[in-house]
Amino acid sequence: MPKLPIFSKLSKYKLYIATFVLGSLIVGLLVIQSIKISNEKKQNDVRLSESSIKIQKIEKELATLKKEDQYVKNKQLEATISAIEKTYKEAVGVYEELIELKKKSNKTEKLEESFALSLSLLSLRNYTSASATLADIRGEIKKSSDSIAVLSTVPTNVATNNTPPSSGYSRQAVDSDVGKFIVNIISADLNSTRVVVDTAFEQNCSNDCPVASLADYAGRSGAFAAINGPYFCPAEYPSCAGKTNSFDTLLMNKNKVYFNSDNNIYSNVPAVIFSGNSARWVGKSLEWGRDTGVDSVIANQPLLTLGGQIMFGGDGDPKKGSRGPRSFIGNTGSKVYIGVVSNATVAEAAHVVKTLGIENALNLDSGGSTALWSGGKYIAGPGRNTPFGILLVGK
Repeated sequence: MPKLPIFSKLSKYKLYIATFVLGSLIVGLLVIQSIKISNEKKQNDVRLSESSIKIQKIEKELATLKKEDQYVKNKQLEATISAIEKTYKEAVGVYEELIELKKKSNKTEKLEESFALSLSLLSLRNYTSASATLADIRGEIKKSSDSIAVLSTVPTNVATNNTPPSSGYSRQAVDSDVGKFIVNIISADLNSTRVVVDTAFEQNCSNDCPVASLADYAGRSGAFAAINGPYFCPAEYPSCAGKTNSFDTLLMNKNKVYFNSDNNIYSNVPAVIFSGNSARWVGKSLEWGRDTGVDSVIANQPLLTLGGQIMFGGDGDPKKGSRGPRSFIGNTGSKVYIGVVSNATVAEAAHVVKTLGIENALNLDSGGSTALWSGGKYIAGPGRNTPFGILLVGK
């Protein structure tokens, strides 16, 4: 079939046409690519701009932080922590005083409401108001304790006698230079009596320690008389969390086991060592070794009398300064005395002991722990269960 004239004429230009078409395609592709690149550049510019803004923001924050006085911030933080610790400690102390007051009185509802308010203030970080409220509560607790002591006047049927019994038990009024007080006291001769300590456990215990009643200690050791021991950490006290029913002072029990030998926290606490027919007194328990040839070692504080002189007149501790039952152990020569002074501060108990002519005496735990046992029954107490008991046993 013959070619049409127009195609015949165009055939000789086909190379030029192809070149033109190809060039147009390339140009089109370049334009498209250019547009794509331009769009990507715009997107990248946006991203870079956003990143730049973020970087600038971080730089500003860093600059601000650098301008802050870290010393001032640390001091402010220290002050806050100090306020928290101080107020918390006050709250714990007041709570424990409330526990002891509730054992003597059922009229504590308003005090408990005030205490709840102090805790609310503490939670709101209003430390100044919380501390002031706690101080008011502490003052009211002291007033209540003192009023209870006033109401508990010495009965007229209790004879006044400023001399301790030569042996056995006596309930008597003692007329001291700071007032008249009821004293339940037991006397024994160290020539025929040993002073020993029974414990609920046979090795150092730091938390959740076993406890028993004073009657249990007396019964299993064959004691004819007994009294509660030194201070310990009762389970109901918040400050005793993590160390419930434990104690920190030096002590040797009837099985010649020493407790807290490696504890230097209370190594300056006074101690009495009973051995044979005598008692030795040391102003600091660190002055005593670990002799197991003695009958018992008991450390506590404070000393009430030493050599016939009053050794304690108060130290600002609210617990020692409130009135309540005060347990003690003491001696004059070969006579040993255990007893409880009723409704007295620790300082007043020291005056009472001196009035009785007891040359040396050591304060023991008191309040809810007070217990005195004789003749198969409680004379005072029974008090809470404790990790130990001081016993008088026949030789």
